[in-house]
Amino acid sequence: MSEIEKSLPAQRDLLRVGVDPEEKERCGTFLQDNDKVVLCGVHQEGVDLLSTREALDVLPEAREYLWRALREDPELGEFQNGYFIRARKGVKPFFPVQSCLYMSREGMRQHVHNIVVVEEGAELHIITGCTSSVRRGVHVGVSEFYVKKGGKLHFTMIHAWGDEVETMPRTGVIVEEDGVFISDYICMHPGKRIRMYPTAYLVGRGATARFHSVLVAVPGALTDVGSRVYLQASDTRAEIVSRAVSMGGTIIARGHLIGEQPHVRAHLECRGLLLKEGGLIHAVPELEGRTVELEMTHEAAVGKIAQEKVEYLMARGLTEDEATAAIVRGFLNVDIMGLPDALKEELDKIIQQSDQESL
Repeated sequence: MSEIEKSLPAQRDLLRVGVDPEEKERCGTFLQDNDKVVLCGVHQEGVDLLSTREALDVLPEAREYLWRALREDPELGEFQNGYFIRARKGVKPFFPVQSCLYMSREGMRQHVHNIVVVEEGAELHIITGCTSSVRRGVHVGVSEFYVKKGGKLHFTMIHAWGDEVETMPRTGVIVEEDGVFISDYICMHPGKRIRMYPTAYLVGRGATARFHSVLVAVPGALTDVGSRVYLQASDTRAEIVSRAVSMGGTIIARGHLIGEQPHVRAHLECRGLLLKEGGLIHAVPELEGRTVELEMTHEAAVGKIAQEKVEYLMARGLTEDEATAAIVRGFLNVDIMGLPDALKEELDKIIQQSDQESL
């Protein structure tokens, strides 16, 4: 039995947010249950993995990153823990680091503060899952990301919450010269309400930020998710792409690109599928150009599945449910590196549970 299997009983909850209990293709694992860190270990030289409080105690330089990418908010109160992850200069692990922020106490408020640093020329992929085994609670996740010159950070986050859980992530990203930040966000179980608007600052020439979101909202859920990028140096690039499917819930897909220097390029795209009556998808794209020499574009589209696509797949042997699931899965494109098949199975289950008469 692995250390993860010993630490938490709900293996199904872990699988659906991308956590590999056997750690076969992971170079480190962080696991927090409510306010307690139950597992924290790394198997890659040059990668630091600690709880945030431990990092602040034993690494003097860790305090340099606390509340630098975000404005401190005293109203949030004291954070309980969270993770500190750092890839040191030039280190490029082959496998991702995985983390899980888990809630198992009914009605609790979980407040974490995460810090990720990718030093010059380093690369890092993090897969983090936030989930619960309880119906009610509040999750406040504060995350700060720092990508140094020539570094690359690929951050994949999966949310799967209980029906009455409210989630309020706050995220700030600073990317230096020729650095790359890629964010993949998947939310198939948003709980009662989720509001997040991560903001990236491209402060070095040639820096890049990409935000990709996969959103599914069931009846009664409010998913208000957006991304904002400030292109503050020349030759910077940004992309915000969201795929949204309403099964009867409300999705507000936001995007805001601010071009402040010459020779920047940015694109914003939102596409949505309405699969059930009573659902709502509201696309809110914003482009803000503050100089003459830039190129910024956006496109948005909301609609339903074309019946001819379903009939095409049915003519090749699929049932209507199978055809619909295949189309929606392809639309959402959940084939992100390092994620288990359990996520695809979870999506199929959601689709099968929807009102097929409305498709």
